[in-house]
Amino acid sequence: MKSKEKAGKSYNIAVIGGDGTGPEVTAEGVKVLKAAARKFDFSVKFKDYDFGGERYLSTGKIIDDNEVETLKKHDAIYLGAIGHPDVKPGILEKGLLLKLRFALDQYINLRPVKLFPGVETPLKNKGPEDIDYVVVRENSGGAYTGCGGNVMTGTPNEVATQEMIYTRFQVDRCLRYAFDLVRKRHSKKSPWRGLKEEDVKAGKIGQLTLCGKTNVLTYVFGLWERAFHEIAKEYPDVKTDYAHVDATTNPEWFDVIVTENLFGDIITDLGAMTQGGMGVAAGGNINPGGLSMFEPIGGSAPKYTGLNVINPIAAISAGAMMLDTLGETKAAAAIEAAVMSVTQQMKSQAAGKMGFSTTEVGDLVVAALKKQK
Repeated sequence: MKSKEKAGKSYNIAVIGGDGTGPEVTAEGVKVLKAAARKFDFSVKFKDYDFGGERYLSTGKIIDDNEVETLKKHDAIYLGAIGHPDVKPGILEKGLLLKLRFALDQYINLRPVKLFPGVETPLKNKGPEDIDYVVVRENSGGAYTGCGGNVMTGTPNEVATQEMIYTRFQVDRCLRYAFDLVRKRHSKKSPWRGLKEEDVKAGKIGQLTLCGKTNVLTYVFGLWERAFHEIAKEYPDVKTDYAHVDATTNPEWFDVIVTENLFGDIITDLGAMTQGGMGVAAGGNINPGGLSMFEPIGGSAPKYTGLNVINPIAAISAGAMMLDTLGETKAAAAIEAAVMSVTQQMKSQAAGKMGFSTTEVGDLVVAALKKQK
């Protein structure tokens, strides 16, 4: 993310529509982003890139280092979806998504878990007031680094290893981002969940929960826990808490959760289901001082390609996250408010059951955005 002056801003966005229904949902997101730019007096230029399954099948190429350098000329990346039924799973994910995350040092995966009005949740007796937290997932280390291997493959004595690796540097920068996010989310006038009256009187503004497994994975989470408590001394206004990964069961307990890569991957996808499914969930791969990438969390859904029935709400919300990260906080909040008004009009968040087509949902969000004063 490049630094911009507040007046007369212009942003260059790389759009990777990707596979399946990815181009359809990014098209609706671009539509909403253009409307927000007009309303809030900034400009957005989009450039499309064909990285994905079709390109790989026709050329054998995914993305090379020169193309990564080209992407760095942009202010952000807006991604639709990656995953092609004719490409073996793992090829595109590792060759494009993981390559970009590591090459661009997108060391934070940011996942808001927020239940919008009118959206059903499988959790009994829970509403929007109960499900509104953010997960900060460390995005550069852990088991995803690929350290390990197989020996005696195909024999009864085969051995497989995959190591969870972290440096103190990786842990520290993730934790500091999470502590700062709590401060960003709240002021002393708006204490958040997890706080008791004595916390508020003590000047706490929000809560950061470390999620781990300190009773079993003692080496890795011993490091995380020590760093967490040391850094917390620099943030006396933030209440700290801890939860084992298998105890993150009650959404109303949480404000901001910080965790390592694998656990973050699991709990955010589970969280997405509690907020209404993958058609609603959005996320960002963040490099706070560099180039970040934003995407809907659902897959490419190839069976719905071209039918104009896929839900674009997650992609539109990912666009709002992108604007917020770029500093266009008012525009981002306006898009979220527009989305929240539209979800109340939709029959369902499931593909083909929304009561509207993909393009109609995008049009409704634009219309709601224009009506705002």
